[in-house]
Amino acid sequence: MAAGGIGEEGLALPLEADPFADAFARPGAGGSTDRETRTIEPARALALADFAAPSLGMGEKLIRLAYRMGIPGPVLTSPLGRPAKPKLLATVANPLPGDKVAGTALRAGHFLVHGLKLPIGQVDFSSPPTTTPPVERMIQGFAWLADLEAAGPREVVAPVAERILAAWLTANATPPSRPGKRPAWRVGHAGARLLNWLTHAPLVLSGADKAQRARMLAAMGETARWLDRNVEKGEDALAQVSAWCAIVAAGLLLPDGLPRRLYGEAGLVRTLGELVGDDGGILSRSPLCQTEAIALLVKLSSCYRATRRDPPAAVSAMLGLLVPPLLSLTHGDGSLGSWQGGWAVSAEAVSALVAASGVRARPLREVRQWGYQRTQAGKSILQFDAAPPPLARHARHGCASTLAIEFSHAGQRLVVNCGGAAAAGGTMPLRLEQGLRATAAHSTLVLDDSNSTAVLINGALGSGVNEVEVDRRLIEGEATQGLGLGGAAARSGWGATRLEASHDGYSARYGLLHRRILLLRDDGTELRGEDLLVPAGRKGKRGMVAFALRFHLGPGIEVGRSEDGMGAGLALPDGSYWQFRSGGGEIAVEESIWADGQGRPVPIQQLVIQGMTSRGGGSFAWLLKKMG
Repeated sequence: MAAGGIGEEGLALPLEADPFADAFARPGAGGSTDRETRTIEPARALALADFAAPSLGMGEKLIRLAYRMGIPGPVLTSPLGRPAKPKLLATVANPLPGDKVAGTALRAGHFLVHGLKLPIGQVDFSSPPTTTPPVERMIQGFAWLADLEAAGPREVVAPVAERILAAWLTANATPPSRPGKRPAWRVGHAGARLLNWLTHAPLVLSGADKAQRARMLAAMGETARWLDRNVEKGEDALAQVSAWCAIVAAGLLLPDGLPRRLYGEAGLVRTLGELVGDDGGILSRSPLCQTEAIALLVKLSSCYRATRRDPPAAVSAMLGLLVPPLLSLTHGDGSLGSWQGGWAVSAEAVSALVAASGVRARPLREVRQWGYQRTQAGKSILQFDAAPPPLARHARHGCASTLAIEFSHAGQRLVVNCGGAAAAGGTMPLRLEQGLRATAAHSTLVLDDSNSTAVLINGALGSGVNEVEVDRRLIEGEATQGLGLGGAAARSGWGATRLEASHDGYSARYGLLHRRILLLRDDGTELRGEDLLVPAGRKGKRGMVAFALRFHLGPGIEVGRSEDGMGAGLALPDGSYWQFRSGGGEIAVEESIWADGQGRPVPIQQLVIQGMTSRGGGSFAWLLKKMG
């Protein structure tokens, strides 16, 4: 099945003549502002971009070198004195409020993770992993301390924290020699745990039990020493950043910490350079990882302020780099799009994180290396994944989402991706994790029900998309005057943003490139698209291949198919009405699933155009238009 460019006859919509018909040609069409087509490969070019560890004198450099070689901090700071008694040197003001609902559940005796209630008494804190990954991250990283702090006065919630901590300390009395043998002693979990202990110290150190306080302070020191030895064995760069932040925080807040702080600052800056691309996007291309990195640096900055020090310039500069790409994936209601295993993180959580960072910035429109294109027109926002998936060594719950889109209008999501792979194991069933990472779980074209990039276990990705060509240009309103169009369309002088990208994920198996052209009108009421299959070589292959063009619809949208089967009406929760039309081929309505702001599953519907197409190529046009 094939259809040409979108036109008045093919869509059977009550539209004026198409003012953008020529815009579906290759770059160079008359009346447009051209931009050079660029090829994006899996991220390799990293940059520290003027980042460096704080400048040190010769004495401090020698201290840092000696500490790195294994000489204990007390020997370096007080070679002739007695080691200082374990204590906390300052109290940190918590910069990131937790979830009051989850904290209330803790007071009632349950961990609450992505809607899943897990009785505290049933948790085994020491055994090999018996809980799902998101539950393990929450419990072993002690992220729940912030939730508990938000659920009531300290004198009420502190006893709950102390009971859980006592059980954890009993189960983890001695760290293993190497990381990874027990879930509590993965480098990322240990780093997050120590940083949360230090940030929420009043919850775990304010009790009347002096023996418990002594155990807690000893555990802080022992965890810091364990991280000193094992930080570079972290699961990935983000886990190492978590550990380096904890090391620096321990150097600030625990006695004899100067050597540890100097050692940690150098390691942190170096590892941030390995984690972040030159446009500020995390190399995992995950908005969840982006938020985690920002949260780590925000907490660390609070530790500096607690000791009346300013964070190093590199930390502040990195926060300034990290925030704008994250904002590029927000919709009109302020919540995040569902990309690379993430979900629709709520606007409240995003705004609280950005406010705590102290960074005031606008969303980036074009994040080249991170790979997401953002277009805002009127009240509409279009997000477009125009880059290869992350490299396997960077990926966390990596998804085969190349050339997928999300589209919203006035805060209402019309086209979404399923999302939620990283939340699988809460109320999102764990068995769906692989499927949520598949190409079919994203709003794009799928060939032969196969992924454009192979999806492997444990978040890894295999072969598939290697290169993506991207072209972005504006079509000025005056350009429509020269297209020989009559009627209201020509008189109005409509303008638009044109995005075109292609990937090679299907070239090895089917000899076809997938090219997607998107045209968003400047008033945001019309999104036109064309998906093309182009022979990768000079000659197209013989035979046919199955295709499916999927559009997962936002929550709460009511769908009605048109009489001819070529269109569908979409009634949004806000009362607005949109129409979707296919340029060729009938539309089916199927069930789908979407992860909400808490990572919980929500049933939704999807529009599917499917059939067989020639391996010599084909094109499939479509239109999404606001009516009334």
